[in-house]
Amino acid sequence: MDIPSLLSYAFSKVIETFSHNWLLLLISILISAALKLYVDQDAMSRVLRKNSRNSVIMSTGVAVTTPFCSCGTTAVVLGMMTSTVPWAPIVAFMVSSPLTSPQELFYSAGLFGWNFAIAFFVASILLGLMGGTVAGFAESRGWLQGQSRSAPATPSLSLGFPGGAPAGALDLPVFSQPVIEPAKPAVTLQMFLQEMWDISKRLLPLFFGFTFIGYLLNSLIPVEWITSLFGTGRSYGIPLAATLGLPFYLNTEASLPLVRAMLDSGMSEGAALAFLITGAGTSIGAISGALTIARWRVITIVLGTLWVGSILIGFGYNVFFP
Repeated sequence: MDIPSLLSYAFSKVIETFSHNWLLLLISILISAALKLYVDQDAMSRVLRKNSRNSVIMSTGVAVTTPFCSCGTTAVVLGMMTSTVPWAPIVAFMVSSPLTSPQELFYSAGLFGWNFAIAFFVASILLGLMGGTVAGFAESRGWLQGQSRSAPATPSLSLGFPGGAPAGALDLPVFSQPVIEPAKPAVTLQMFLQEMWDISKRLLPLFFGFTFIGYLLNSLIPVEWITSLFGTGRSYGIPLAATLGLPFYLNTEASLPLVRAMLDSGMSEGAALAFLITGAGTSIGAISGALTIARWRVITIVLGTLWVGSILIGFGYNVFFP
């Protein structure tokens, strides 16, 4: 196939893919804008701090129903850390939050179908609970002691006394005033439309660009190669896809249409699911955000949960949805 024909084929597949998915893309943009404007990250942190008994379940639920990116995830986790929340809910949030969100549910449904989208969403919940359980066990054995990078320093006041203030010298009356939080501005139609426009400017170029790249690569790479590496029935395809997701995942908007094109060339859906799970949870943004608040034992639990869990879920998906 010559270059003009190759480009024409890839472009026609992009138009075809968009014509099938424009409505779900629009719904995902609407949901993303609504959540961004109406969901308060500070409120989410307070909810998690107040429900320590069911913290892992609460943390996972918040993670999969909010539109936080890696930066937003870091902000919420830091809010949890400041109140000395145990590691179990923190790890549950770190595992499941980057994987999915309500708008991504519709986005992936348009590209892969509802079976795949729901499986991805449920997998995010299961992996969050799994990571929280592992972290809870590790913390109960003392393996996660000193793993926080944001432990607050305790100030020492001497008030001029040699060797520190004597007992009772710091028993001063404390006059506290209620903290009045500034009122959140009301959401207007103009704000909503502007947020939709901002999301569309980020989402649509990546959708068109990486859909085009995916079909272009599929035209250049022999189908037999993809089928032999990631096709159904290849026992090593899902572990390989899960491992490749660690370094090669870009972001949700770019990777989903790219994987859609790979599926059309013979990649199994279980392998695609494994790639997207490990990739989303270990993207540069997710890992860099995690490293600002936790040390390597916690990060190892997060990575291990994602890698092992994605392989198990990938194999399970191919069994139940062959």
